[in-house]
Amino acid sequence: MSLSNEIEYVESPAEEIAFTSEIALYPLRFEPIYQYRLWGGRRLADFLTAPLPGDGPIGEAWVLSDRADHPSVVAAGPLKRRTIAQLMAQAPVEFMGKLAARFSRFPLLLKFLDASAMLSVQVHPADGQTALLPEGESGKTEAWVVLEASPKSRIYAGLKPGATEERLLKAIANRTLADELASFTPCAGDAVFLRAGTVHALGGGIVVFEVQENSDVTFRLDDWNRVDATTGRARPLQINQAMACIDFTQGEVGPVTPRMERTRPMLRERLFQCEHFELRRFRGEAPFSVGVEGAPTVLVGIEGAGQIEHDGSVYPLGKGEVILLPAALGACGYQPLGKSCLLEIAMPAIQ
Repeated sequence: MSLSNEIEYVESPAEEIAFTSEIALYPLRFEPIYQYRLWGGRRLADFLTAPLPGDGPIGEAWVLSDRADHPSVVAAGPLKRRTIAQLMAQAPVEFMGKLAARFSRFPLLLKFLDASAMLSVQVHPADGQTALLPEGESGKTEAWVVLEASPKSRIYAGLKPGATEERLLKAIANRTLADELASFTPCAGDAVFLRAGTVHALGGGIVVFEVQENSDVTFRLDDWNRVDATTGRARPLQINQAMACIDFTQGEVGPVTPRMERTRPMLRERLFQCEHFELRRFRGEAPFSVGVEGAPTVLVGIEGAGQIEHDGSVYPLGKGEVILLPAALGACGYQPLGKSCLLEIAMPAIQ
């Protein structure tokens, strides 16, 4: 349950990080990584405390990412500025517990999305579609929890009855693809599960939290005939690849029905459970326990604030912040500071 820390974080990824003195793992908070998206806005400033860069549209905040191009770094404590990849490499069992042998990198990517305009109509491949996956990438099953929506917001998820490849191709050519997609008007609190192969899009003034496999593979079917102002060009489509990974047996997808697991001392709902992740939502004002023995857990502040208690110390968790509990920590206490809502993300031990 320990790491060592004699030297400071080294900027160059080519340099090997050496540790020689012991430091115990603790609840780890990470800095958000903001991403420009032409469909984004500026409303993530209302959900995260870290200032948004510049004045352009910010569509995504990656709050936990173990990707070489955008690695999450620890925000505070003795391990400040270490990347999640460095910590996993140094102490895989302490960090991942019984999952250490399965994963060489953290298997989930967590984000906040501000879809002021509509995302492209897109689809992601499944793990088994290796011909569509670049080396080192997995498939991409994902899920959303709606945090804010307007009457103009829309979620497209799944296909209408009778949709076929021929009909979709014709609709793309005629710019009527939306007519072939199932859709609904979302409300704050809705939770939507999107298995790989599901055609989807969202937008129209909506903010969501997203949990997904650690993959960045997206195939666009349509981009609403728009031009990216930063390039002056339309974004490329990948129609052939998208068609190859669409699950045409996937019908209409709507909000899931949360499963109530507990009402005291807090309200605990299970929103999603699949082979890649489990996500629960906690609401309440009384103290409760978070985390599990032998596996990592991620906590995301959604409303209000609170603090995690571990080994005699407290670690603040505010709105829009993410804290990872390494496996070696086991269960920890959570003390809400007034009304609080947080999400807990875990990974199943067996696939």
